[in-house]
Amino acid sequence: MESIAKWFAQHQITEVECLIPDLTGNARGKIIPAKKYLREGGMRLPESIFFQTVTGEWPEDEGLFDWTEKDMQLEPDESSLRLVPWAKEPTAQLIHDCFDSSGELIGFAPRSVLKRVLKLYEDEGWRPIVAPELEFFLVKKNLDWDYPLQPPEGRNGRPETARQSFSIDAVNEFDPVFEDMYDYCDIQQLEVDTLVHESGAAQMEINFDHGEALNLCDQVFLFKRTMREAALAHDIYATFMAKPMEHEPGSAMHIHQSLLDGNGNNLFSQPDGQASAMFSSYLAGLQHFTPAAISFYAPNVNSYRRLMFGDSAPINLQWGVDNRSVGLRVPRADPANRRVENRFAGADANPYLAMAVTLACGYLGMKRGLKPNAQETRDVSEHRYALPGTLEEALFKLERSDELKELLGEHFVNCYVAVKRKEYQTYFKVISSWEREHLLLNV
Repeated sequence: MESIAKWFAQHQITEVECLIPDLTGNARGKIIPAKKYLREGGMRLPESIFFQTVTGEWPEDEGLFDWTEKDMQLEPDESSLRLVPWAKEPTAQLIHDCFDSSGELIGFAPRSVLKRVLKLYEDEGWRPIVAPELEFFLVKKNLDWDYPLQPPEGRNGRPETARQSFSIDAVNEFDPVFEDMYDYCDIQQLEVDTLVHESGAAQMEINFDHGEALNLCDQVFLFKRTMREAALAHDIYATFMAKPMEHEPGSAMHIHQSLLDGNGNNLFSQPDGQASAMFSSYLAGLQHFTPAAISFYAPNVNSYRRLMFGDSAPINLQWGVDNRSVGLRVPRADPANRRVENRFAGADANPYLAMAVTLACGYLGMKRGLKPNAQETRDVSEHRYALPGTLEEALFKLERSDELKELLGEHFVNCYVAVKRKEYQTYFKVISSWEREHLLLNV
């Protein structure tokens, strides 16, 4: 706490936002006066917050949960200490890890799941390097959820009505929003890189500099909060829904990933520059285990609208070099930068869990010496859909994957399935406008 106390004093901090990422990837925690936080040395929260659904409900008791709501001890990760740039008073934010009474990491906390997988790599002397690319939409404020979302007006007073992929002028329409976003990111030392306009109306993509997996997940977690705050300051919303609008493409979180040894050499390349056997097996692991892992990449009922009906969304398990019609793209690069881009995850995915599972799939492929199928050089975007089509089907496949359960933690996987199944059941109870339109007087 000594270094935290010095930082608080340096920045005249009066309050602390004590954060933990929940199953959805949203921030839970407490806001505590800085002096009290330093005096008490952290905080506690009930472990039941990880069992709460996105609608604020809890799964049926399946013997998985301890409803005595035991407290977790939350310990700060000092490397995550940052200012809250939109706060009126000097405020700090700190991401915390969750421990039980015996000092062990809580196994169903998303950050703990990622640390569990990273430990497997550490034990092998391998170091994953990743770079997320996160898409999102800017939309008008929507105060009635019965109405579809609409693009906001830009500086010219008009909303976008046509596709504007990579348009500089279309991005500039929202310069005031993005100037605030970049200022907020600079204050928080979020290593955002390139901003581009994607193909949807007021759809953007932000790229992050490559780096260590846990740090990059923290940055994605914080960036989502940051982008929402920047948008709200201009009376619009930023949404990371996978498919927020029926006639617009979906939003993804593509994850570039490579693997280094202790000397910084890329293990995906041989000394002669050719792809290594480890690279092939890593690819094969992603191919083989993605159907069972898809509920982490596509964690919500809306996620499957992106996969099944979204432009440019991956629908297959193929891989190819410089081919965006496949689910696993290998960008054209020199041997030192050989990597694979996993294109399955939606922008709505919990970054810690999506990262944990993509690394778990690659790890399993390498440990089992799996072989990928042949590279795909054609456009396969119109081929048959090869993934689970609903959250229910995805959870069914995850339940039957003993390999992923072992790597991620069986108790965590069972809890995750129970929470997500409850969300699906709650969604399925809702009578939609489509049903009232087409079934009310026709059946």
